[in-house]
Amino acid sequence: MEAQSFFSLDHVTHIYQGTDNEGHEALRDVSLEISAGAFVAVLGANGSGKSTLARHLNALLLPSSGTCLVDGMDTQDESQWWKIRQKVSMVFQNPDNQLIAAVVEDDVAFGPENLGVPPCEIRARVEDSLALVGMSNHATDAPHLLSGGQKQRIAIAGAIAMQTQCIVLDEPTAMLDPRGRAEVLSAVKKLHKEQGTTIIYITHFMEEAIAADRIVLMDQGKIVMDGTPHDVFSHTERIQQLGLDLPLAADLAQHLRRAGEHLSENILTDEELIHCLSK
Repeated sequence: MEAQSFFSLDHVTHIYQGTDNEGHEALRDVSLEISAGAFVAVLGANGSGKSTLARHLNALLLPSSGTCLVDGMDTQDESQWWKIRQKVSMVFQNPDNQLIAAVVEDDVAFGPENLGVPPCEIRARVEDSLALVGMSNHATDAPHLLSGGQKQRIAIAGAIAMQTQCIVLDEPTAMLDPRGRAEVLSAVKKLHKEQGTTIIYITHFMEEAIAADRIVLMDQGKIVMDGTPHDVFSHTERIQQLGLDLPLAADLAQHLRRAGEHLSENILTDEELIHCLSK
C-alpha cells in the first residue's frame, strides 16, 4: 500500500481580494504531493506564488478553492489548526521579525513553552537545537548583537526546538550576505540529514535550490516544472525564459560548450564542473 503524502494539495487556488474588489489569483489550480522526509526547494521569480504556497502548508492561508491536507488534516478545518502547526513550523525571510526575547536561549525556548513542554525538557531541546545549528556558544547572547546569518540560525533553532515534523523556510536567506546564506543552508542540510526533518525551502537562489532532492518551479501561480535538480536545470532555455538564472557552474559549463569544450550536459555544482574539466 502506498504511503500517504505528508502534504497533499488538490486543485488549490488562492485569490487575494483587493480594496477595489478586484481579486489577484496568486495560486492557480495547484496540485502537489510531498512525502514525509523530503527536501523540496520551491523556485520562482518574484510574484510566482511560491510564498503564497508556503503559507498554505501550515494554514496561515487557506485555499479559495481546492483542498490542502497536512498529514491527512484539512487546513479548512479550524479545529485542526493547532495540530497542524505542531507538525509544521515556519521560518521567514527577516529574522528580526521572529526573534522576540532579549537572550538567545529564551528565544529558542519560546515555542516549546507555548506548547506546554515541561521545563526540564525545554532546557534539553534548547541545548540540542542550538548545537544542531552551531550556535551553542551564543546561548546567552542578545540576538540584536548577532549577524544576519546567526539570527536566522537562531530562528531555525526555535523551529527545531518545537520538534515539528516539517520546517517551511520562506526565502530565509533573502536578506543575508553570501556568508550568511551559506551558514543557513548548511544548518538546513544538517537538519534534514541528521534529523530526517521534512524541508520545504522557498528560494530564488539557484545554488541553494540544487541542495534539495526535488525542485518545484512556479510561474504565475502555477507549477511549471517538478523534478530533480538535474532534471529541472537541464531545461536551460525554459529556465531563462522564466527570468531565472542558471546555477553558476551550469552557466559556465554552457558558455564553455559554446566555445567548443565537450562537457557533460549534467553539470550543476562546482565539484561536477571541476571533475569534468580535470578529465
